[in-house]
Amino acid sequence: MATASETKATRRDFLYIATGAVGAVGVAGAAWPLINQLNPSASVLALASIRFDVSSVEEGSSVTILWRGLPVFVRHRTPAEIEEARAVPMEDLKDPQADQDRVLEGHEEWLIMVANCTHLGCVPVGESGDFDGWFCPCHGSHYDTSGRIRRGPAPANLVVPPYAFVSDTVVEIG
Repeated sequence: MATASETKATRRDFLYIATGAVGAVGVAGAAWPLINQLNPSASVLALASIRFDVSSVEEGSSVTILWRGLPVFVRHRTPAEIEEARAVPMEDLKDPQADQDRVLEGHEEWLIMVANCTHLGCVPVGESGDFDGWFCPCHGSHYDTSGRIRRGPAPANLVVPPYAFVSDTVVEIG
């Protein structure tokens, strides 16, 4: 049989363990919202990839859609725009990239690019500038009909996101 002093020591040990356990649960409960906020939101996860029907975009025009919170240009290029983009010598480009590398084979008339200037992230104005492509009025970057930087402070071409045509008229971005 245990003596009174041994029983008190056992109770004290139990109180220490119980207090420590409650404290650990409290710290975990307080830390969980802070850690959970680092996860992507439901809207970001929902926009990881989108499908867009390009049949409504007429030749020579473009639309701007939203993907992952970024504006994206979808341009239906004319044969003249495609020919103009392919005729540019590579040595005239700040960030050399062939037009054929910026579009999908068999769908050369469709140019899909993230609509953020590569200088400071502004949204360029379409069908303007010195090269009939896009112009960023904030800092003066000029892009051609393939979205390649031709003049101004932007260091790189407009970014082409990963995309694929899932049918003749539907493109999946992302």
